[in-house]
Amino acid sequence: MIIGEQKPLQEICAMLEGHQRILVTGCRSCVAICLAGGEKEVGILAESLRLHSDLRGRNWEVTEFTTERQCEKEWVRELSDLVAKSDAVVSIACGVGAQTIQALFPEVRVLPGLNTSNMGALEEPGVFIEKCGGCGDCVLHLTGGICPIVRCAKGMLNGPCGGSQNGKCEIGHDTPCAWEEIYHSLERLGRLDLLEELIPPKNWLPSRSGGPRRIIRPEAVLTREEKEMRG
Repeated sequence: MIIGEQKPLQEICAMLEGHQRILVTGCRSCVAICLAGGEKEVGILAESLRLHSDLRGRNWEVTEFTTERQCEKEWVRELSDLVAKSDAVVSIACGVGAQTIQALFPEVRVLPGLNTSNMGALEEPGVFIEKCGGCGDCVLHLTGGICPIVRCAKGMLNGPCGGSQNGKCEIGHDTPCAWEEIYHSLERLGRLDLLEELIPPKNWLPSRSGGPRRIIRPEAVLTREEKEMRG
């Protein structure tokens, strides 16, 4: 799940200077689950912008809409009529969602209302923790299902380091040592032998070193004829 956090209202208002017809749009997927960009948050932000407009005499016209998923063009196309009536769109989905809207509607300025943080999971109500760095070279089968790239402060592939004490990382007493967690996970699985396997240096080529990453599923790619039929 992609985790995001809404930008401060002051920052969003500053981005909107010079605009008048504003569409605030969210997403019912990841950012709704992390309480940052779902229908409720869209309503709160839209009303906050209206209040700011009234207090500052901005005369903003604020409309709101929440898509099912902002990262999918089919759902984003639902915004066509609303975007046509707007001169700025505030997307409170992840950065992928904002970019999808901008690509589909290149004539209208799309502004990010969220800071996209990481790929994580719900740890407890209201607490979300990064779990995956999207490195493109997964080693979870060797580490008991715990990612050492993001959950170890040093990103160590062979640990632990000498800084952990009593199960906690040296960066802070509230941060568990990922490698102690890896040890206990492998212990429960009866696979402590995997700790004896040295994980080689990370191959970062599948990561971001080669530009935007692309995955192609040949079975899902439309033929030229199929594209023409869909228009």
